Amino acid sequence: MAKVVVIGAGPAGMMASITASKEHDVILLDGNEKVGKKLFITGKGRCNVTNNKDISEFFDYIPGNPFFLYSSLYTFTNIDTMNFFEENGIKLKVERGGRVFPESDKSSDIIKGLEKALHKNGVDIRLKSKVKKVNHRDNKIISVVDSNNNIIKGDYFILCTGGKSYPLTGSTGDGLTFAKKLGHNIVEPKPSLVPVEIKEDWVKRLQGLSLKNVKLSVYENNKKVYDDIGEMIFTHFGISGPLVLSASRHIHDVNQNSYYCELNLKPALDEKELDIRVQKDFKKYINKDFVNSLDDLLPRNMIPEIILLSGVDSHKKVHEITKAERRNLVSVLQHLKMSVEKLRPIEQAIVTAGGVDTNEIDPSTMQSKIINNLYFAGEVIDVDAFTGGYNVQIAFSTGFIAGSKVGK
Repeated sequence: MAKVVVIGAGPAGMMASITASKEHDVILLDGNEKVGKKLFITGKGRCNVTNNKDISEFFDYIPGNPFFLYSSLYTFTNIDTMNFFEENGIKLKVERGGRVFPESDKSSDIIKGLEKALHKNGVDIRLKSKVKKVNHRDNKIISVVDSNNNIIKGDYFILCTGGKSYPLTGSTGDGLTFAKKLGHNIVEPKPSLVPVEIKEDWVKRLQGLSLKNVKLSVYENNKKVYDDIGEMIFTHFGISGPLVLSASRHIHDVNQNSYYCELNLKPALDEKELDIRVQKDFKKYINKDFVNSLDDLLPRNMIPEIILLSGVDSHKKVHEITKAERRNLVSVLQHLKMSVEKLRPIEQAIVTAGGVDTNEIDPSTMQSKIINNLYFAGEVIDVDAFTGGYNVQIAFSTGFIAGSKVGK
Protein backbone atom coordinates (compact mmCIF):
# COMPACT_ATOMS: atom_id res chain seq x y z
CA MET A 1 0.00 0.00 0.00
CA ALA A 2 1.19 3.48 -0.87
CA LYS A 3 1.30 6.19 1.78
CA VAL A 4 -0.84 9.27 1.05
CA VAL A 5 -0.39 12.45 3.07
CA VAL A 6 -3.39 14.81 3.01
CA ILE A 7 -2.71 18.37 4.18
CA GLY A 8 -5.76 20.18 5.59
CA ALA A 9 -8.77 18.64 7.38
CA GLY A 10 -11.53 20.75 5.85
CA PRO A 11 -14.33 19.21 3.74
CA ALA A 12 -12.00 18.61 0.76
CA GLY A 13 -9.23 17.08 2.88
CA MET A 14 -11.57 14.85 4.85
CA MET A 15 -13.32 13.57 1.72
CA ALA A 16 -9.96 13.03 -0.03
CA SER A 17 -8.72 11.06 3.02
CA ILE A 18 -11.87 8.92 3.26
CA THR A 19 -11.73 8.07 -0.43
CA ALA A 20 -7.96 7.49 -0.64
CA SER A 21 -8.01 5.27 2.47
CA LYS A 22 -9.95 2.60 0.59
CA GLU A 23 -6.75 1.71 -1.28
CA HIS A 24 -3.90 3.43 0.58
CA ASP A 25 -2.55 4.23 4.02
CA VAL A 26 -3.60 7.83 4.73
CA ILE A 27 -2.21 10.43 7.13
CA LEU A 28 -4.38 13.54 7.54
CA LEU A 29 -2.56 16.61 8.88
CA ASP A 30 -4.16 19.77 10.26
CA GLY A 31 -2.91 22.66 12.37
CA ASN A 32 -6.14 22.99 14.34
CA GLU A 33 -7.14 21.12 17.48
CA LYS A 34 -10.11 19.55 15.64
CA VAL A 35 -11.15 18.71 12.08
CA GLY A 36 -13.58 20.81 10.03
CA LYS A 37 -13.03 24.09 11.87
CA LYS A 38 -14.22 26.30 8.98
CA LEU A 39 -17.05 23.87 8.18
CA PHE A 40 -18.24 24.32 11.77
CA ILE A 41 -19.06 28.02 11.19
CA THR A 42 -20.54 27.76 7.67
CA GLY A 43 -24.19 28.62 7.20
CA LYS A 44 -24.24 30.47 10.56
CA GLY A 45 -23.25 27.25 12.27
CA ARG A 46 -25.87 25.17 10.46
CA CYS A 47 -23.64 24.05 7.54
CA ASN A 48 -25.27 24.34 4.13
CA VAL A 49 -23.71 21.10 2.95
CA THR A 50 -24.85 21.06 -0.70
CA ASN A 51 -27.79 22.01 -2.94
CA ASN A 52 -30.43 19.63 -4.30
CA LYS A 53 -30.74 21.29 -7.72
CA ASP A 54 -29.93 19.08 -10.70
CA ILE A 55 -26.14 18.89 -10.92
CA SER A 56 -26.30 20.38 -14.44
CA GLU A 57 -27.62 23.62 -12.90
CA PHE A 58 -24.67 23.98 -10.54
CA PHE A 59 -22.49 25.53 -13.23
CA ASP A 60 -24.78 28.58 -13.41
CA TYR A 61 -23.79 29.30 -9.79
CA ILE A 62 -20.03 28.90 -10.26
CA PRO A 63 -18.45 32.09 -11.63
CA GLY A 64 -14.90 30.86 -10.95
CA ASN A 65 -13.76 28.34 -13.62
CA PRO A 66 -16.93 26.20 -13.86
CA PHE A 67 -15.68 24.14 -16.83
CA PHE A 68 -12.74 22.85 -14.80
CA LEU A 69 -15.25 21.26 -12.39
CA TYR A 70 -17.36 19.27 -14.88
CA SER A 71 -15.51 16.01 -14.29
CA SER A 72 -15.45 16.23 -10.49
CA LEU A 73 -19.04 17.42 -10.03
CA TYR A 74 -20.42 14.74 -12.35
CA THR A 75 -18.25 12.02 -10.73
CA PHE A 76 -19.25 12.88 -7.15
CA THR A 77 -22.56 14.71 -7.34
CA ASN A 78 -24.77 16.44 -4.78
CA ILE A 79 -26.81 13.22 -4.60
CA ASP A 80 -23.61 11.33 -3.68
CA THR A 81 -22.95 13.90 -0.94
CA MET A 82 -26.46 13.49 0.48
CA ASN A 83 -26.22 9.71 0.32
CA PHE A 84 -22.81 9.81 2.03
CA PHE A 85 -24.21 11.64 5.07
CA GLU A 86 -27.39 9.59 5.26
CA GLU A 87 -25.25 6.42 5.19
CA ASN A 88 -23.18 7.84 8.05
CA GLY A 89 -26.26 8.47 10.17
CA ILE A 90 -26.79 12.18 9.48
CA LYS A 91 -30.35 13.09 8.46
CA LEU A 92 -30.66 16.02 6.02
CA LYS A 93 -33.39 18.47 4.99
CA VAL A 94 -33.92 20.79 2.02
CA GLU A 95 -34.78 24.47 2.45
CA ARG A 96 -35.51 27.46 0.22
CA GLY A 97 -33.46 27.60 -2.96
CA GLY A 98 -32.55 23.92 -2.71
CA ARG A 99 -30.14 24.46 0.18
CA VAL A 100 -29.40 21.23 2.05
CA PHE A 101 -28.78 21.32 5.83
CA PRO A 102 -28.49 18.72 8.58
CA GLU A 103 -31.94 18.09 10.06
CA SER A 104 -30.56 19.11 13.47
CA ASP A 105 -29.37 22.52 12.17
CA LYS A 106 -25.98 21.69 13.72
CA SER A 107 -22.84 21.83 11.59
CA SER A 108 -21.21 19.60 14.23
CA ASP A 109 -23.38 16.73 12.94
CA ILE A 110 -21.90 17.08 9.44
CA ILE A 111 -18.42 16.97 10.97
CA LYS A 112 -19.45 13.90 13.03
CA GLY A 113 -20.51 12.14 9.82
CA LEU A 114 -17.13 12.83 8.24
CA GLU A 115 -15.24 11.82 11.40
CA LYS A 116 -17.17 8.56 11.56
CA ALA A 117 -16.09 7.71 8.01
CA LEU A 118 -12.47 8.76 8.71
CA HIS A 119 -12.27 6.47 11.76
CA LYS A 120 -14.09 3.62 10.01
CA ASN A 121 -11.53 3.74 7.18
CA GLY A 122 -8.55 3.86 9.52
CA VAL A 123 -7.25 7.32 8.58
CA ASP A 124 -4.34 8.44 10.78
CA ILE A 125 -5.55 11.90 11.89
CA ARG A 126 -2.83 14.17 13.28
CA LEU A 127 -4.13 17.43 14.72
CA LYS A 128 -2.06 20.44 15.91
CA SER A 129 0.26 19.36 13.11
CA LYS A 130 0.55 22.38 10.83
CA VAL A 131 2.75 21.85 7.79
CA LYS A 132 5.61 24.36 7.79
CA LYS A 133 7.79 23.09 4.96
CA VAL A 134 7.56 20.91 1.86
CA ASN A 135 10.68 19.04 0.71
CA HIS A 136 10.85 18.12 -2.98
CA ARG A 137 13.31 16.78 -5.50
CA ASP A 138 13.08 16.03 -9.23
CA ASN A 139 9.41 17.09 -9.59
CA LYS A 140 8.38 14.99 -6.59
CA ILE A 141 7.57 15.81 -2.97
CA ILE A 142 9.67 13.70 -0.62
CA SER A 143 8.31 14.80 2.74
CA VAL A 144 6.71 17.59 4.74
CA VAL A 145 7.79 19.06 8.07
CA ASP A 146 5.12 20.00 10.61
CA SER A 147 5.02 22.56 13.43
CA ASN A 148 6.32 19.91 15.87
CA ASN A 149 9.36 19.37 13.60
CA ASN A 150 8.12 15.93 12.61
CA ILE A 151 9.25 14.84 9.15
CA ILE A 152 6.35 13.05 7.44
CA LYS A 153 7.28 11.08 4.35
CA GLY A 154 4.80 9.95 1.74
CA ASP A 155 4.40 8.52 -1.73
CA TYR A 156 1.65 10.97 -2.68
CA PHE A 157 0.45 14.29 -1.26
CA ILE A 158 -2.96 15.98 -1.52
CA LEU A 159 -3.02 19.72 -0.75
CA CYS A 160 -6.37 20.84 0.73
CA THR A 161 -5.39 23.91 2.73
CA GLY A 162 -8.18 26.26 1.59
CA GLY A 163 -7.88 29.88 0.50
CA LYS A 164 -7.21 33.01 2.56
CA SER A 165 -10.65 33.67 4.02
CA TYR A 166 -11.36 33.13 7.74
CA PRO A 167 -7.66 32.82 8.72
CA LEU A 168 -8.61 32.02 12.34
CA THR A 169 -9.90 28.66 11.08
CA GLY A 170 -6.50 27.88 9.56
CA SER A 171 -7.11 29.21 6.03
CA THR A 172 -4.04 31.43 5.97
CA GLY A 173 -2.92 30.82 2.39
CA ASP A 174 -0.03 28.52 3.37
CA GLY A 175 -0.96 26.01 0.68
CA LEU A 176 -0.72 28.71 -1.97
CA THR A 177 2.80 29.55 -0.74
CA PHE A 178 3.79 25.87 -0.93
CA ALA A 179 2.30 25.50 -4.42
CA LYS A 180 4.14 28.61 -5.64
CA LYS A 181 7.48 27.34 -4.28
CA LEU A 182 6.84 24.06 -6.10
CA GLY A 183 6.52 25.98 -9.39
CA HIS A 184 2.78 26.54 -9.66
CA ASN A 185 1.27 29.80 -10.86
CA ILE A 186 -1.06 31.37 -8.28
CA VAL A 187 -3.99 33.46 -9.47
CA GLU A 188 -4.06 36.36 -7.00
CA PRO A 189 -6.44 35.55 -4.12
CA LYS A 190 -9.27 38.04 -3.78
CA PRO A 191 -12.32 38.12 -1.53
CA SER A 192 -15.39 36.44 -2.97
CA LEU A 193 -18.69 36.32 -1.11
CA VAL A 194 -17.81 39.18 1.21
CA PRO A 195 -19.77 42.03 2.85
CA VAL A 196 -19.77 45.42 1.10
CA GLU A 197 -18.86 48.81 2.56
CA ILE A 198 -21.27 51.61 1.57
CA LYS A 199 -20.61 55.37 1.52
CA GLU A 200 -24.07 56.66 2.51
CA ASP A 201 -24.63 57.29 6.23
CA TRP A 202 -28.33 56.32 6.17
CA VAL A 203 -27.29 52.72 5.45
CA LYS A 204 -25.12 52.60 8.59
CA ARG A 205 -27.89 54.09 10.72
CA LEU A 206 -29.98 51.00 9.89
CA GLN A 207 -27.37 48.69 11.45
CA GLY A 208 -28.91 45.37 12.49
CA LEU A 209 -32.01 45.60 10.28
CA SER A 210 -32.64 42.45 8.21
CA LEU A 211 -34.75 42.46 5.05
CA LYS A 212 -36.30 39.51 3.21
CA ASN A 213 -37.57 39.20 -0.36
CA VAL A 214 -35.85 42.38 -1.54
CA LYS A 215 -34.12 42.84 -4.87
CA LEU A 216 -30.50 43.97 -5.06
CA SER A 217 -28.86 45.11 -8.30
CA VAL A 218 -25.19 45.90 -8.86
CA TYR A 219 -24.09 48.51 -11.41
CA GLU A 220 -20.56 48.77 -12.75
CA ASN A 221 -19.91 52.10 -14.50
CA ASN A 222 -23.73 52.56 -14.69
CA LYS A 223 -24.25 49.18 -16.40
CA LYS A 224 -26.18 46.49 -14.52
CA VAL A 225 -23.98 43.42 -13.89
CA TYR A 226 -26.09 41.53 -11.34
CA ASP A 227 -29.51 41.34 -9.74
CA ASP A 228 -31.31 38.85 -7.53
CA ILE A 229 -33.98 38.61 -4.84
CA GLY A 230 -33.23 37.39 -1.33
CA GLU A 231 -32.17 38.35 2.19
CA MET A 232 -29.75 41.01 3.39
CA ILE A 233 -28.77 42.91 6.53
CA PHE A 234 -27.55 46.45 7.20
CA THR A 235 -24.33 46.73 9.23
CA HIS A 236 -22.19 49.45 10.84
CA PHE A 237 -20.11 49.61 7.63
CA GLY A 238 -22.68 48.87 4.93
CA ILE A 239 -24.49 45.70 3.86
CA SER A 240 -24.16 41.92 4.26
CA GLY A 241 -26.27 38.75 4.11
CA PRO A 242 -26.70 36.05 1.42
CA LEU A 243 -27.92 38.43 -1.29
CA VAL A 244 -25.02 40.84 -0.74
CA LEU A 245 -22.40 38.08 -0.57
CA SER A 246 -23.40 36.79 -4.01
CA ALA A 247 -23.55 40.36 -5.37
CA SER A 248 -20.00 41.03 -4.14
CA ARG A 249 -18.62 38.47 -6.63
CA HIS A 250 -19.49 41.00 -9.37
CA ILE A 251 -17.62 43.90 -7.73
CA HIS A 252 -14.03 43.82 -8.88
CA ASP A 253 -11.61 46.75 -8.94
CA VAL A 254 -13.27 49.59 -7.01
CA ASN A 255 -10.27 51.83 -7.75
CA GLN A 256 -10.69 51.48 -11.51
CA ASN A 257 -14.48 51.17 -11.75
CA SER A 258 -17.46 52.93 -10.22
CA TYR A 259 -19.98 50.66 -8.46
CA TYR A 260 -23.31 51.21 -6.82
CA CYS A 261 -26.02 48.91 -5.51
CA GLU A 262 -29.71 49.57 -6.03
CA LEU A 263 -32.23 48.18 -3.56
CA ASN A 264 -35.86 47.50 -4.46
CA LEU A 265 -37.85 47.04 -1.25
CA LYS A 266 -40.98 45.87 -3.10
CA PRO A 267 -39.83 43.80 -6.09
CA ALA A 268 -43.13 41.87 -6.32
CA LEU A 269 -44.89 45.08 -7.46
CA ASP A 270 -44.19 47.21 -10.51
CA GLU A 271 -44.16 51.00 -10.15
CA LYS A 272 -47.86 51.39 -10.95
CA GLU A 273 -48.91 48.61 -8.54
CA LEU A 274 -46.79 50.04 -5.74
CA ASP A 275 -48.26 53.49 -6.34
CA ILE A 276 -51.77 52.00 -5.94
CA ARG A 277 -50.63 50.27 -2.73
CA VAL A 278 -49.24 53.54 -1.33
CA GLN A 279 -52.49 55.34 -2.23
CA LYS A 280 -54.43 52.71 -0.24
CA ASP A 281 -52.24 53.32 2.80
CA PHE A 282 -52.58 57.08 2.39
CA LYS A 283 -56.36 56.71 2.27
CA LYS A 284 -56.26 54.63 5.46
CA TYR A 285 -54.12 57.22 7.27
CA ILE A 286 -55.46 60.30 5.47
CA ASN A 287 -55.54 62.56 8.54
CA LYS A 288 -52.25 61.37 10.03
CA ASP A 289 -48.80 62.88 9.72
CA PHE A 290 -46.71 61.38 6.88
CA VAL A 291 -44.38 59.77 9.46
CA ASN A 292 -47.32 57.74 10.83
CA SER A 293 -48.59 56.49 7.46
CA LEU A 294 -45.92 53.97 6.49
CA ASP A 295 -46.18 51.36 9.27
CA ASP A 296 -47.97 48.86 7.00
CA LEU A 297 -45.36 49.28 4.28
CA LEU A 298 -41.97 49.35 6.00
CA PRO A 299 -40.06 48.17 9.08
CA ARG A 300 -40.47 50.84 11.77
CA ASN A 301 -36.79 51.81 12.05
CA MET A 302 -36.53 52.24 8.28
CA ILE A 303 -39.33 54.80 8.08
CA PRO A 304 -37.32 57.90 9.17
CA GLU A 305 -34.60 57.15 6.59
CA ILE A 306 -37.10 56.64 3.75
CA ILE A 307 -38.86 59.88 4.68
CA LEU A 308 -35.52 61.69 4.67
CA LEU A 309 -34.68 60.31 1.22
CA SER A 310 -38.14 61.15 -0.13
CA GLY A 311 -37.68 64.82 0.74
CA VAL A 312 -41.22 65.08 2.15
CA ASP A 313 -41.72 66.80 5.53
CA SER A 314 -42.33 64.02 8.08
CA HIS A 315 -45.10 66.03 9.80
CA LYS A 316 -46.94 66.94 6.61
CA LYS A 317 -50.53 65.65 6.72
CA VAL A 318 -51.09 62.73 4.38
CA HIS A 319 -53.98 64.44 2.60
CA GLU A 320 -51.62 67.33 1.75
CA ILE A 321 -49.02 65.16 0.00
CA THR A 322 -48.94 65.92 -3.72
CA LYS A 323 -49.07 63.37 -6.52
CA ALA A 324 -45.47 64.24 -7.43
CA GLU A 325 -44.31 63.68 -3.82
CA ARG A 326 -46.15 60.35 -3.67
CA ARG A 327 -44.58 59.18 -6.93
CA ASN A 328 -41.17 60.24 -5.72
CA LEU A 329 -41.74 58.11 -2.59
CA VAL A 330 -42.59 55.12 -4.81
CA SER A 331 -39.39 55.70 -6.77
CA VAL A 332 -37.33 55.83 -3.57
CA LEU A 333 -38.84 52.53 -2.38
CA GLN A 334 -37.82 50.78 -5.58
CA HIS A 335 -34.55 52.54 -6.39
CA LEU A 336 -32.57 53.00 -3.18
CA LYS A 337 -29.06 53.82 -4.37
CA MET A 338 -26.05 52.80 -2.27
CA SER A 339 -22.56 53.81 -3.43
CA VAL A 340 -19.92 51.11 -2.99
CA GLU A 341 -16.90 52.25 -1.00
CA LYS A 342 -15.06 48.91 -1.13
CA LEU A 343 -15.32 45.23 -0.28
CA ARG A 344 -14.51 44.07 3.25
CA PRO A 345 -11.07 42.43 3.68
CA ILE A 346 -10.37 38.92 2.38
CA GLU A 347 -10.19 37.72 6.02
CA GLN A 348 -13.96 38.33 6.23
CA ALA A 349 -14.80 36.60 2.95
CA ILE A 350 -16.68 33.31 3.07
CA VAL A 351 -14.76 32.16 0.00
CA THR A 352 -11.52 33.10 -1.74
CA ALA A 353 -11.50 33.71 -5.50
CA GLY A 354 -8.11 32.87 -6.97
CA GLY A 355 -5.65 30.13 -6.04
CA VAL A 356 -3.66 27.48 -7.87
CA ASP A 357 -4.05 27.99 -11.63
CA THR A 358 -6.49 25.41 -13.02
CA ASN A 359 -4.44 25.17 -16.23
CA GLU A 360 -1.77 23.39 -14.18
CA ILE A 361 -4.12 20.75 -12.71
CA ASP A 362 -5.65 17.75 -14.50
CA PRO A 363 -9.43 18.23 -14.00
CA SER A 364 -10.15 14.48 -14.23
CA THR A 365 -7.70 13.53 -11.45
CA MET A 366 -6.82 16.80 -9.61
CA GLN A 367 -3.16 15.85 -10.19
CA SER A 368 -0.55 18.56 -10.58
CA LYS A 369 0.91 18.87 -14.07
CA ILE A 370 4.15 20.13 -12.52
CA ILE A 371 4.80 17.91 -9.46
CA ASN A 372 4.23 14.23 -10.24
CA ASN A 373 2.97 13.06 -6.85
CA LEU A 374 0.94 16.13 -5.87
CA TYR A 375 -2.85 16.53 -6.03
CA PHE A 376 -5.13 19.43 -5.09
CA ALA A 377 -8.69 19.70 -3.76
CA GLY A 378 -11.02 22.41 -2.54
CA GLU A 379 -10.58 26.14 -2.18
CA VAL A 380 -6.80 26.10 -2.69
CA ILE A 381 -7.69 25.76 -6.40
CA ASP A 382 -8.82 28.82 -8.39
CA VAL A 383 -12.53 27.91 -8.27
CA ASP A 384 -15.38 29.57 -6.39
CA ALA A 385 -19.17 29.65 -6.37
CA PHE A 386 -22.08 31.65 -4.98
CA THR A 387 -23.80 30.88 -1.67
CA GLY A 388 -26.24 27.99 -1.53
CA GLY A 389 -24.10 24.94 -0.76
CA TYR A 390 -22.14 25.01 -4.02
CA ASN A 391 -18.71 25.75 -2.50
CA VAL A 392 -18.93 22.90 0.01
CA GLN A 393 -20.04 20.56 -2.80
CA ILE A 394 -17.01 21.64 -4.86
CA ALA A 395 -14.80 20.75 -1.89
CA PHE A 396 -16.37 17.30 -1.58
CA SER A 397 -16.30 16.61 -5.33
CA THR A 398 -12.68 17.67 -5.87
CA GLY A 399 -11.68 15.85 -2.67
CA PHE A 400 -13.37 12.67 -3.87
CA ILE A 401 -11.66 12.84 -7.29
CA ALA A 402 -8.23 13.49 -5.76
CA GLY A 403 -8.68 10.67 -3.24
CA SER A 404 -9.97 8.15 -5.75
CA LYS A 405 -7.36 8.93 -8.43
CA VAL A 406 -4.28 9.35 -6.24
CA GLY A 407 -1.50 6.98 -7.22
CA LYS A 408 -3.20 5.74 -10.37
